[in-house]
Formats: sequence, structure tokens, C-alpha cells
Amino acid sequence: MEHRPFAVSVIFPIVLTCALLLTGGSLQGQPSSPDSSTGQKFSSSSIQIQPMDSGDVPMPQEFRVAVYENLIQQIRKTGKFQHVYRSGDKAALDAPDLVTLRTTAQSFKKGSQKEREVTTVAGSSSITLKVHITDHAGQTLVDQDVQGKVRFFGENLRVTYNFSKKVATIVQNTF
Repeated sequence: MEHRPFAVSVIFPIVLTCALLLTGGSLQGQPSSPDSSTGQKFSSSSIQIQPMDSGDVPMPQEFRVAVYENLIQQIRKTGKFQHVYRSGDKAALDAPDLVTLRTTAQSFKKGSQKEREVTTVAGSSSITLKVHITDHAGQTLVDQDVQGKVRFFGENLRVTYNFSKKVATIVQNTF
């Protein structure tokens, strides 16, 4: 059995892993970009956000509206696009490099704010939506399931804010 000093056998791999993660490097087998198929970033000056498609998932109207409004707000905050258009905005027709963001409900669980405040193990709210971003030609740029959650304190609608923040991070890393 080979006998190596403690620092080499235990600490060095930990330091190397932390350095890679902090500098944006990637470990073998883990993509450093959300688009794992190509690893490239895309460029666009405008995005149009479509209302959420609830599909067969029963979801109250206030959650659908909150997803849409929070997405618009969070995508604007990224600063990645000169124009963030709502669905049906005729000005979007003139955008030469327009990308379109669509969301489709996959699952929804309305929790209980009261239960969350009383106990930390019950009452969580969650929402999972498929996020699909396409370019002007219809080519898929992003196709990913994203989940939003509220586990502890906060209103049930906060789940839509959590979801939108995660989508904004995807947009930030993709464009």
C-alpha cells in the first residue's frame, strides 16, 4: 500500500475541485454551460415571452398570471436583451433576431402558508414547467424543465418568483 502525506491525498483534490468551481471551470462529465449539446452562447437583442400553457395541469389563474409577469420582470433584470416583448406585441415582428420563450406546466402543488409557518416539514408549494426558447427560425436554443419551490416562509405565489429567478439564470448563462 502506497503511503502519501495527508495534504496530498485528502486536501489537494478538495482544493482543486473548489478552484475549478469558483473559476467557472468544469469537472469532467459536467457541462459548464446550460446548453450541454453545443456548449455555445447565443446572441439576440430581443425576446418575446409567451403566456404559460397550463396544459392538463390544473392551476389557478393567479399562478399562471404570476409566472408570466415574474418572467417578464426577471428577464428584464438580466440586461441581456434590448427589448423584452409581451405576447402579441406587434413591435416584436420587426425584431430581426427575436427569440421566443414558452413555458408549459408539468406539475403543480399548492401548499399551505399556514403549515409552512408552523412546521418545516409540511406545506411546501412547488411548480415545474418546461422552458422552451427558440430562435426566429424555430430552432430550439433551450429545452429544460425548471422547478420553483416555497418551502418555509412566504406566500404560495412566491413559488412563481422562485421559478422565474431560475429561468433568468438560465437566460443569463445562455445569452
